[in-house]
Amino acid sequence: QVHLVESGGGLVQPGGSLRLSCAASGINFRLHTMGWYRQVPGEQRELVASITSAHDRTYSDSVRGRFTISRDNVWNRVYLQMDSLRPEDTAVYYCTTTRQSVAYWGRGTQVTVSS
Repeated sequence: QVHLVESGGGLVQPGGSLRLSCAASGINFRLHTMGWYRQVPGEQRELVASITSAHDRTYSDSVRGRFTISRDNVWNRVYLQMDSLRPEDTAVYYCTTTRQSVAYWGRGTQVTVSS
């Protein structure tokens, strides 16, 4: 059974930072691409960043240069360091991976950027 559990969300002022964490179980973690998506109510879920087993990273244009994705293959965790946060970054952030062509998602963590 694949489990993904996000943590680290919260309320932060514009220009601030947060670090999201996702703990994964039920997969051979180091072999899997891991991703972070976000969703605003009424909108589609969008890719924020992803990291492959070889540590190749991709970012959406809206976060490139401000967010950093990383992974720890010892503790089976993927992180999203978010700096220079903006109000438009407010969303629920989800961790995701795929196993045998099935996508798995965590329950999400709320990030609110507001003064």
